[in-house]
Amino acid sequence: MTASPGTDRPATPAGPPDLAGLRRRTTGVLIASQMLGGLGVPISIALAPVLAAEVSGTEAMSGLASTAAVIGTALMSLPLAALMTARGRRPGLVLAYLIGATGAGLVVLAATIGNFPLLMAGMAAFGAASSANLQSRFAAADLAAPDRRARSISVVVWASTIGAVLGPNLSAPASRSFAGTSIPETVGPFVWAAAVFLLTGTLIAVLLRPDPLLTARALAPPEEQTREGRSLRAGFAAVKASPRARLALVTVAVSHTTMVSIMVMTPMDLGHHGAGLELIGLVISGHIAGMFAFSPVMGWLADRLGRLSVIGLAAGLLSVAALLAGTAGPHHGQSAAGLFLLGLGWSAGMVAGSALLTDSVPQPARAAVQGLSDLTMNTAAGVGGAAAGLVMAQASYGWLNAVGAGLLLPMAALALFTARRHPAPAKGDAGSRQ
Repeated sequence: MTASPGTDRPATPAGPPDLAGLRRRTTGVLIASQMLGGLGVPISIALAPVLAAEVSGTEAMSGLASTAAVIGTALMSLPLAALMTARGRRPGLVLAYLIGATGAGLVVLAATIGNFPLLMAGMAAFGAASSANLQSRFAAADLAAPDRRARSISVVVWASTIGAVLGPNLSAPASRSFAGTSIPETVGPFVWAAAVFLLTGTLIAVLLRPDPLLTARALAPPEEQTREGRSLRAGFAAVKASPRARLALVTVAVSHTTMVSIMVMTPMDLGHHGAGLELIGLVISGHIAGMFAFSPVMGWLADRLGRLSVIGLAAGLLSVAALLAGTAGPHHGQSAAGLFLLGLGWSAGMVAGSALLTDSVPQPARAAVQGLSDLTMNTAAGVGGAAAGLVMAQASYGWLNAVGAGLLLPMAALALFTARRHPAPAKGDAGSRQ
């Protein structure tokens, strides 16, 4: 594959060595951007509740900052998908990081002047950077060979480990860096995040050439190179027409909602059973390791054993995680094991579901369908996270885990039904094997 310097326009396909080199280059750029972009979100999101309480003057509003970011992530999914469908991955990812940087700037301004509505608007715009991080996994699949598609997705997911681990640890030095200035220390991490997002957007704008989505379209069969199939409406129609795409959508949404609902209430449950902040931090760190560090293993399994097999594994891991965490009580080691498996189950569902979604729809509709997937996933998780607090208050952490496990039953049933009634097309696509 060749392209004119400085342009996104793909040329005619070249020999396999050129295509292999382009795949490696694209994956390398996406990994680097994911490490940077993935650092910007956690470096500041940990202090968002504290900032919301300070600006609003009441702790009752503390949870709204994170909620606004989740809502922003969901709301940006479809517009970004529409832009990528029309113009390619590069413009969409760059715009998302620019909006995220702008949101971080609005947060700083809101904290400086004490304006809570502006703070919420800034946090919603800040969520656009999370949308970019999520969409990067699909960009990795654009040029991947079908039998390595899940592994390509998983490597980009794995790159998020760097930011997830380092980000929270940089919050304190980011805050201290503005001590003695007119900028409140609590928004120091957002200043750093804005700089990180701008750097990430620049990296993508300069290096993600030729555009992987546009190049994949140029390589597609002539019958798939129609503009009519690239609209959001065509994306909805593609999901409606494909039972396997519907299963993929359900898998990603349910896995993410189950994980978020249980994870957000775990620190409170650990605190109720005498765990200190250090132990709580270790448990959450183990959970994050389960989410990201082993994603290449899940990608390898999804390519070798099939997407549906790994979706079944996700349902099993998440169920065992809910059982362990929900019955742990004062046994903190059991809680830690449950949260680790919760992250591992999320990884299996996210990687296998994302790969299956890409496999199951025509190439022109993929960007639109992938945006729909992220919208569904984040909306469901936002509702689940909010409902988790209510379940915890009215019942218990054990009941919350039972509800989370209950969400997995229809997912598992749909996977079994799909495997029996809608097997993978026999067209030599190793990535679709079940």
